Amino acid sequence: MPRFMDFHDDLKLSPEAIDQIAQGTRDGSTDEFGVRQVELYHNTTDGKVYCLLEGPDEDAIRKHHAALDVPCGDVHQVDSLL
Repeated sequence: MPRFMDFHDDLKLSPEAIDQIAQGTRDGSTDEFGVRQVELYHNTTDGKVYCLLEGPDEDAIRKHHAALDVPCGDVHQVDSLL
């Protein structure tokens, strides 16, 4: 499954939201668009968030964010070194 990285410039996540995302990641949950959260990197001070997701394509990644009512800017397909 392809992996994608996206960036959110001003997305302040509450500790509860982070816990919910982390639990879904641990469970390997996939949404109705075939998207699964792999990792989330965040800075709680300034709201900078990077999401690493698996999904069929960029359109699915955008639909995933739209369903969460989270604006989504650039989306880049990425490969791992490992």
